Amino acid sequence: MITFFSILLILYLLICTLLYFFQEKMIFYPQTLAEDFEFQNFRNFEERYIEMQDGKKLHSLLFKAEDPKGIVFYLHGNAGSLEGWGSVAETFRAHNYDVFIPDYRGYGKSEGSIESEAQLHEDIQALYDELKNEYPEEEIIVLGHSIGSGSAAKLAAENKPKLLILQAPPYSLPDLAKKMFPLNLFPSFLIRYKLETGKYVKQTDAPVVVLHGSEDEIVYYGSSLKIKEHLKPQDTLITLEGLGHNNFLDTGIYRKEIESILRRY
Repeated sequence: MITFFSILLILYLLICTLLYFFQEKMIFYPQTLAEDFEFQNFRNFEERYIEMQDGKKLHSLLFKAEDPKGIVFYLHGNAGSLEGWGSVAETFRAHNYDVFIPDYRGYGKSEGSIESEAQLHEDIQALYDELKNEYPEEEIIVLGHSIGSGSAAKLAAENKPKLLILQAPPYSLPDLAKKMFPLNLFPSFLIRYKLETGKYVKQTDAPVVVLHGSEDEIVYYGSSLKIKEHLKPQDTLITLEGLGHNNFLDTGIYRKEIESILRRY
């Protein structure tokens, strides 16, 4: 019996070790693209490579509107690349907003790999600083989709954008993990990527709009209800009734809500 429990303990500690040191493989699912890959399905855009402090270059797409009112800095979810995410730009270009979408390290044509939450946030801030060289900060809308919400909320808390939009945001990754694994088999300190959207929303002076599908099967809708507790009186939670995590971006309901948001702000 002692030997049996000793084996279980060793296996548990091994799993904890793997979880701590290799969690990037569990959180991020990048699609890589060849350097000569051509984005043939998009229009009115330019490719950009922006160098980070350590010399690595991140690839991005800048979609141009004819008479832009401002720009949407779009931080996409944890899977894919700009090949798939670039299509979201049309929703905002239709309302005369430029759209800037970067690929994280290791995604698409971006160099390097994500190694820490601090590095991820530093990269996003560096990209934002580059954007401020071309656009007044009061014309920049920061948007975070799913896991991109954590970096978007931190960016908005530490800068002064026009607006923060969060789409299907986790309250935090430890909170999401607790919901997915309710038995609390693993201590939360093992999760090195906190991405504490709720914490940073409290520190954000800019208006905040949260959109979340009521039937989200990946990031539970209650995440946004928790974030709502930290919203300012003028901030808004929009519930997309009957919609899930991956199926609302192409719906008329979503596009109508975005149109209303852009007109309001």
